[in-house]
Amino acid sequence: MNFIKNNWKTVLGLALLAVFVNNIIHYIVSPTSDRVRADDVENGQRTAPGADDRDPLPPGLWVSGNAIVEPRDRETKLSAAVAGRIARIAVEEGARVEAGAVLIELEHDVEQASLAAAEADLRAAQADLARFAHGNRTEDVESAEADSSAATARAEVSADRLARLESVVEAGGVSVEELERARRTAASDEEQAHSLEARLRAVRGGSRSEEISAARARAAAAAARRDGARVELDRRTIRAPIAANVLQIKYRVGEYVQPGQGDPLMVLGDLTEVRARMDLDERDVGKVRVGGTATIRAIAFPGREFTARVVEIAQRMGRKNVRTDDPTERNDTKVLEVVLVIEAPGPLVVGQRVMAFVHRETP
Repeated sequence: MNFIKNNWKTVLGLALLAVFVNNIIHYIVSPTSDRVRADDVENGQRTAPGADDRDPLPPGLWVSGNAIVEPRDRETKLSAAVAGRIARIAVEEGARVEAGAVLIELEHDVEQASLAAAEADLRAAQADLARFAHGNRTEDVESAEADSSAATARAEVSADRLARLESVVEAGGVSVEELERARRTAASDEEQAHSLEARLRAVRGGSRSEEISAARARAAAAAARRDGARVELDRRTIRAPIAANVLQIKYRVGEYVQPGQGDPLMVLGDLTEVRARMDLDERDVGKVRVGGTATIRAIAFPGREFTARVVEIAQRMGRKNVRTDDPTERNDTKVLEVVLVIEAPGPLVVGQRVMAFVHRETP
């Protein structure tokens, strides 16, 4: 112990030297990018149990590429035109629907009431237009004649009474107040008689062109409001744009939907024809043609092949649609989309990744 206390600097230096030498030895024996240990080589030569899932190429000359299964004319993703809460879903996944069929209904109580009010306003406006356009009924004319005759008779009676009172007023047989009341009554009855006579002339002559035009404009405005209310109600019903199969329903009754946000309400696809969209490497563009034969393989069905044919070749290069989990796959290459019709798709599912082999055309 006394030796260490007296020579601690020497001991510390020897310890540091030992650590330094150990690090150098570890660096020399460690593997690098150009120096691999024997056990690494042994591990690299090991294979996983079971057979390799990569099938050998079909016999003959082929051009291969990754592909994805899709319905005819691709998938149709539906969304709502307005926000709202789902009141009813009229179909189930897997069902076949025709174009125009009701798929989903949003809550529409307010819109239904607005439409009913607009239709009532339209009926009232149309009734006014009919009345102005066809003129007054015989009953209306007779009623106006009776009112005018009665008013004229009342005016004559009031005038006669006023004349009698004026003839005796100098003799003191009537008061001044009574005479004034008689004059006011006679004047009022005469004005009413003139008013009802003018109304009678209007009833007999019918409506003016200006009144008919105004009534026609009010009816047109009411019809436009009715049509707008009907459109608002119809926007809360999602219908099938095409005849197709319901591939997926993303929402449930009671959930609130917002246009442009989240998943589509429903995914449709026409399964009367199943296709595969293949990514063709740009180096192989000149090796395929429309009508060429092809073979489809899926990792889910080993040993099974599906016959197909080329029905469409894209007119523009683009990026890859299908990416695998292979770390050696190149994702920066340009591809050309080639559409294949699968003659007997059987268990293949829309969205499933497959491998396509197209018969190569000789130059």
